[in-house]
Amino acid sequence: MQRSSTIDAGTQVIKYLHRQPTSPHTDEGLFRATLRSKGIHEEANTQRPHRRIAMTLLMQLATAAALTQPVHSATPAPLSGSAHPIIEQFLLQQTAGLPGKVSIAIDTPRSGALPSCDVLEPFLPPGARLWGRISVGVRCNTSQPWTRYVPAQIKVVGTYYAAARHIDAGQTLTPADAEAREGDLTTLPGGVVLDPAQLSGVIASNRIASGSPIRRELLRGASIVRQGQNIKVVTQGAGFVVSTEGKAMTDAAVGVLVQVKMQGGQVLSGILRPDGVVERSN
Repeated sequence: MQRSSTIDAGTQVIKYLHRQPTSPHTDEGLFRATLRSKGIHEEANTQRPHRRIAMTLLMQLATAAALTQPVHSATPAPLSGSAHPIIEQFLLQQTAGLPGKVSIAIDTPRSGALPSCDVLEPFLPPGARLWGRISVGVRCNTSQPWTRYVPAQIKVVGTYYAAARHIDAGQTLTPADAEAREGDLTTLPGGVVLDPAQLSGVIASNRIASGSPIRRELLRGASIVRQGQNIKVVTQGAGFVVSTEGKAMTDAAVGVLVQVKMQGGQVLSGILRPDGVVERSN
């Protein structure tokens, strides 16, 4: 109602403007074009009032009309009602094993508040990951059942490791190359190093910029066995252990599968342990 009266007042002021050609590149021309695009048209008048005063008044009226427009917030409203604590408790149970301090925000669906229900059952849709923005299913198990999906956000604040300085590809990391930081892990790239033990004896396979989170896929283990090196192979089975020796066929790091050529020409495969022994199960 206020906006309508403002526009009406502006229309009355326009009646005092003398209608004559104006360049679209002047302030007056641009202003007239804006008014016409909003359905406000000038009317011819035989009198010539003070144009500058009238234009100033029109601009003030247009500004007042813009300020009366309602402001819509893009922030979703928190979910209210009895469903909120039930969904929150469900998510807290599901996120108990995450590496950090978990906080949960539950929003009202776009379809509106949930209908009342005495028997609510939260569930996770297939493939849902309890990380960042998610959708939680809610069933009403009564004589009039319904199912709704509620948006929620899970934040996990914890410690991760970032490059304390520039790290070149092929460089072996030392404790001075990484620094502990705290932040929302759900906003970081996947595979970020959370345990400092994962930085022991590793080599950067790619360049890592200073301050960037260190990701596991950018690292590879340092080789502790060289190609052609004599190596011990232990085979374990039900009630027996057999130990033999051979030559490593490739360089290998701890925890990777390595092939060993035995004296008779047979090739055995196993996992390289930190002590340099290849372990295989039979």
